[in-house]
Amino acid sequence: MKNPKSFPLLLFLIFGVTSCQTAPSENKTKDNAFIEILDNEALALIDPEAEIEVICSGFDWTEGPLWLEEQQILLFSDIPPNTLYQIGEDGEPKVFLKPSGYTGTTPRGGEVGSNGLIMDPEGALVLFQHGDRRVAKMRGSITQPVPEFTTLADNYQGKRLNSPNDGVFDKAGNLYFTDPPYGLEGNVDDPARELDFQGVYCLKTNGELVLIDSLNSRPNGIAFSPDETRLLVANSDPKHAVWYQYDVVSPGELTNKRLFFDSTDLVGKEGQKGLPDGMKMHPSGILFASGPGGILVFNPSGKPIARIFTGEATSNCAFSADKKTLFMTADGYVLRVGLR
Repeated sequence: MKNPKSFPLLLFLIFGVTSCQTAPSENKTKDNAFIEILDNEALALIDPEAEIEVICSGFDWTEGPLWLEEQQILLFSDIPPNTLYQIGEDGEPKVFLKPSGYTGTTPRGGEVGSNGLIMDPEGALVLFQHGDRRVAKMRGSITQPVPEFTTLADNYQGKRLNSPNDGVFDKAGNLYFTDPPYGLEGNVDDPARELDFQGVYCLKTNGELVLIDSLNSRPNGIAFSPDETRLLVANSDPKHAVWYQYDVVSPGELTNKRLFFDSTDLVGKEGQKGLPDGMKMHPSGILFASGPGGILVFNPSGKPIARIFTGEATSNCAFSADKKTLFMTADGYVLRVGLR
């Protein structure tokens, strides 16, 4: 029987392909990728000599990595082709779900697929669907996926959402999510856009959808502090590339919005591809957040303590169950780096 903890570390030794179309190269280390330690605090989790490795590549724009421990697979979205992939021990990406984010019959362009992927408290897959402009739960199981969905949220006060992007459940089962315009074919100027703001929401367990904040220009990644007393939200606006944090008073009630970190001065500099996007909170309180250059690593006070440079615009990240592997989606790549 395989050791279930070994797969994230062995994933790169057993590949048959590195993309759906292309055979692997002998060197699986990502070119022009490296780790920079900014504070020794990071050394408890990050080995500065750890290699950033390619799991697979050749996609359009990867997002939403989600590790499923029981199945020993990594799920990830490829947004433009409206496809959700899985990758398992054989190292070969396989279609898990298609369509993943747009189920309409009228052809359309833009970013139509699923973006963020999370599991609800009952173990069902929840997708943030750009094309269908909703948060939805897949009706099939992880072992028998089907492209059929139950809508969880698709409008606010009767007006259609823009294109839900990413989300996180609290321990009580309330769902917090962001709603930027990236899935609209015309982005913020799309004539089909019904809301005049980009919201951060809480879908409460009683079904009520609460608007938390309408003032962020491009809300994107979202995460709780380990004790769920703070909520962090990324803003992927090149003119205001920041992370905010809020204090959580009760489900859907947040206060004391304040700046966590401002990376605007890094945007567009050489080697600094990307913007604040998806993020994941380590149980230690260390935040791993995609941003200019790759993954920025922050301590709880918002101080950058390390950077994982991927060489690509990096969209999101996810931990393995034992927190010893960090998966990263970066442009057309899915990457991995080992953690301590």
